[in-house]
Amino acid sequence: MAERNSTTDDDTSGEPGFSSRRRLLRLAAGGLTLAALTAGTVGCDDGAVEAEDHGSAGGEQPKGDEKKPGDGATSGDGRAPKPLWTRTTSAETYGDNDELVVAGGVVLASGSPLEALDTATGRQKWSLPGGVVPGAPLLLGNDTLYLAGSRYDGTVTGYDPASGKETWRSRLGQGYRQPRPIAVDGTQVYVIAEILEDDGSSKTNVIAALDSTTGRIAWKEQRDLGTVQNGIHAAVRGRHLVYTDFRKNLTVRDTATGGQVWTRKTAKTNYGFFAVHEDLVVVPQGNLLQAFGLSDGTEKWSLKSSEFDPFKEPAVLEDVLYVADGARTLRAVDPRTGKILWRSTSLADAGLQVPRQYVKVGDTLFGATDLDTKGGIIAMDAKTGDVRWTFNDGSGDHHAWLAATDGERVFALHGTALHAIPV
Repeated sequence: MAERNSTTDDDTSGEPGFSSRRRLLRLAAGGLTLAALTAGTVGCDDGAVEAEDHGSAGGEQPKGDEKKPGDGATSGDGRAPKPLWTRTTSAETYGDNDELVVAGGVVLASGSPLEALDTATGRQKWSLPGGVVPGAPLLLGNDTLYLAGSRYDGTVTGYDPASGKETWRSRLGQGYRQPRPIAVDGTQVYVIAEILEDDGSSKTNVIAALDSTTGRIAWKEQRDLGTVQNGIHAAVRGRHLVYTDFRKNLTVRDTATGGQVWTRKTAKTNYGFFAVHEDLVVVPQGNLLQAFGLSDGTEKWSLKSSEFDPFKEPAVLEDVLYVADGARTLRAVDPRTGKILWRSTSLADAGLQVPRQYVKVGDTLFGATDLDTKGGIIAMDAKTGDVRWTFNDGSGDHHAWLAATDGERVFALHGTALHAIPV
């Protein structure tokens, strides 16, 4: 079955206008001129970075004795902890969850230059002058940070996140440009790139697997005319690579051969976000949440919300699926069966925005929202969905919030401001 595509406009029913603008910015990023990565790779900054004072941002530090991970979020005063540090970064993000990552004792926000900040102090440990290609992900796997090549030579590069040193490189060749890593497993890095025409234009693109040890091309498959390399969300589970793009297709390929296993039209996927658990992929489609088998594409279970309350971005954390809908009802679901573990209206009761990204530490679920004054980072009880506190820097920045964690801190990025919140 061929990889199908659609030229209809994205369906934004139930989505606030700013969400559409955020996705359009993300899409537009794919057409930006690529910044060149310099051959000198890494520059170091040994100087200490002082935490910036954002006044009352985050409220008072909860009082208590020694804390274990997650305890800072359980204070009974309802106030967010004061950030351990705040740093103005070079971040240039478009609202995707893979633009803020933590690995090797550093936190990285997509931008130019790409700066690696010490998770404990906020001090810069290294920087990559050329930065990150706008709209491309920060892809982590095999203790390596994989970045899109910015030259027109089909290069993809891997770095040690702890030191910033280049550790791996692969080339698709000069017939391709803007190669973007989209997923990684134990043996391969998966990329999508434009196929260059003789006149320098591009009408088609290719998906390929690169050996994560040697950099050699394991397989390469041309995608159908009309498919795009922008807005890709991807994940790997065993023999299956699953991905979506802005053409509203959900596609699964065999990781060993590149052959297409199945594809399905997804008319309402909230811009392509999905969650994967074991042998299932869970996709929000309007007010229907569906789980499909990765091996054959058959529906395994589904959930419905009310007609005008579409499901938002889902996430599976520690074998629990978390997903909210347009009515600001948050659900915890068994991803294997679709059984609802609990349902909470605490977000609606507090007048808060629905999270679009989730991280979890201990018994606390943290949600990152869009650009809403009644949002920011929301700490919730992972067993009930009850809201514990919210953190907002009050900047009014139009960018979406992004969150990541190292298990000891939650890192909250809002525009160029990066906050380290104790948990």
